[in-house]
Parts: sequence; structure tokens; C-alpha cells
Amino acid sequence: MSCFLCNSSLGKKLVMSVTGCCLVLFLLFHMAMNLVALISPEGYNVICSLLGANWYAVAATAGLGALVVLHFVYAFILTINNYRARGTQRYAVTANEPGVEWASKNMLVLGVIVILGLSLHLVHFWSKMMLVELMGQHQNALGLDPTNGAVLVAFTFSKWYNVALYLVWLAALWFHLNHGVWSMFQTVGWANDTWYPRLKCASKVVSTLVILGFAAVIIGFFVFSLCAGACPAAGVCGGGCCGH
Repeated sequence: MSCFLCNSSLGKKLVMSVTGCCLVLFLLFHMAMNLVALISPEGYNVICSLLGANWYAVAATAGLGALVVLHFVYAFILTINNYRARGTQRYAVTANEPGVEWASKNMLVLGVIVILGLSLHLVHFWSKMMLVELMGQHQNALGLDPTNGAVLVAFTFSKWYNVALYLVWLAALWFHLNHGVWSMFQTVGWANDTWYPRLKCASKVVSTLVILGFAAVIIGFFVFSLCAGACPAAGVCGGGCCGH
């Protein structure tokens, strides 16, 4: 079984599908969690406390990191294999292949942007929350309690350049998810003539909901930062919008 998953093209695609499915489920959870910050900063901080340096949260984070690495490594291997298999024929093609979308031919580039965005996200949030707790400290580099996620979100997205970077990241993530979700079903044999258009539609709905949820938090807190009194986190950071 391990040889099949490591050596065959279908096995690699199956690993990509399973890890991708797990990551999509995590994104749905993370998006829903972030939306709580817009509604109740106090409630969001409770969630941050539950997902801090507790053993189950640390174990889940390590597992998630392993899934990301596995997904990206297999994606890179498959892309290189496909590139080699095409050989010089790739230079003879001047028109787009029927049914092949732009995202499907640029998944590795989109994946790199997603990884870079994830790295930025880890610097902005994980390093100032869970990592700080794991190090036994009570304040992060900004002088904030590591469990006060609402203030950290408000501070981060009060900066226009952070907003711009995250929106570019989300755009790449949308294209990546839009292709990835339906190709996941295609790999396991569900994308027949009847289900293919349905799965394409479903993947667009899922990817759009995920991205709109994340974007709502980013844009919402940026707008709140322009009018400090309207910041939903004002009550947990001593008044006014964080960073102002």
C-alpha cells in the first residue's frame, strides 16, 4: 500500500485528495471561528484560550502542519512528473486544451502563493499566540496577552498593507480551492458525466464561501479601524480601535 501511495501517479493523487479534503475542512472551521471575532470579541478570545497551548490544540497543529507539508510535497512531485512526461510537446501547444482551466495549469504557482501567505499568517498570529504560550511567556512582541486574539486581529488588519497582502493570498487560495475541490472528487471516481457539472458548481460554492468568510473579517476590521469607535474589539483593548 505504501509503495502504491509513493510510487504510482494515482496513489500520489489519492494522497493529495485526502490531505486536501482535511485542509478544506480545517479552512471551513477556521473561517467560522474567525467570523466570531466580528460578532463577539469576548467569545473569540474564549475560543483562542481553548485552542492555545493545550495538548489537544498542539497535537492538532502538528498534525495540520504535517498535512500541509505532505500536500505540498506531493503536489510538487506530481507537477515535476507531469512536466517531464510532456517533454518537448509542451512547446508545440499554442492553444488552451479544451476543458483545462487556468488554475489547473498553475496549481503549483498558486500553491506557492498559498504557502507564502500561510507563512505570513503564522508570523502574524501563531507566533504571537500559541508559540508565546508554549515558551511560557505572558506577553507577545506587541505587549498583548497571547490569548487576546480579538485585539491581535484588530491590530493586524488596521494596516492597509496587511489587508492587501491577505486579499492577494485569498485570491490565490480561491483559485486553488476552486480547482482542488472538484479534482479531489475526480480522483476518487465521482466526477462522471452526471456529477461533473454538479461537483464543479459545488466546489465553486465551497471555495467562495470560505474566501468570503475570511475576507469579511479582514475588510470588516480594516473598516472598523478607520472609525475607531466602531471597532468590535474596543471593549477588550481599553477603548478605541487597536493600533490607533
